[in-house]
Amino acid sequence: MNKIKSKSSKGIIIAFTIIALWFLSLLFLLFSNFNLKNPLSYLFILIQTHLYTGLFITAHDAMHGVVSADKKLNNFIGKLCTGLFMFNSYKILFPKHHLHHQFVATEKDPDYYHGSFFIWYFHFVKQYITIWQFLTIAILFNLLKLYFPTENLLLFWILPSLLSTLQLFYFGTFLPHKGEQKNKHFSGSQDINHLWAFISCYFFGYHFEHHDSPITPWWLLYKKKEEKVYGSNFSRKL
Repeated sequence: MNKIKSKSSKGIIIAFTIIALWFLSLLFLLFSNFNLKNPLSYLFILIQTHLYTGLFITAHDAMHGVVSADKKLNNFIGKLCTGLFMFNSYKILFPKHHLHHQFVATEKDPDYYHGSFFIWYFHFVKQYITIWQFLTIAILFNLLKLYFPTENLLLFWILPSLLSTLQLFYFGTFLPHKGEQKNKHFSGSQDINHLWAFISCYFFGYHFEHHDSPITPWWLLYKKKEEKVYGSNFSRKL
């Protein structure tokens, strides 16, 4: 029981840390005098993209009920993270993600598509966007233009969110599920490299391990990878 509470507490702390970093970074960048002539702009775009991805990964963990043992708090964090990620809908994402786990790499899997990268990406994205989402973004964008430079909004609010969808799709859907994966979860997994696994997509390149243990939070997936590669005695018990 204490171990479950400890893991839940860590999940909450990690979730709110990602949310706080995303918000503070965005606020700093919107107020800053950066443009495409400044090389640091490209670094900050990548950082903000990574933090957007962190929001989605946190929401994803909430869909599996592993951010908090308190169901109401868990769902609140999930809804908050999807909302901050350009007004995505937790209500839409939740059932479709569980269909992905139930019917992975089949016609009933909403995330799967047998086609080229860009066609698959388009199919993937259109599953989750709504006209209301676009309208809300447009209204907020025009309101924010009254306080922040338009270039900053485009570079550090809009662009990173779009790049993050590519990051999530490429490392979390396309690479793990392309081709014919001949294992029980029909999922591939990147070679063990914890630094790259975190940078690329918060350890979700270890995708077989996620499907094998969906109740493992993202920040412990590297241990599942170690157990698979080196044996169950390599990692300390979770």
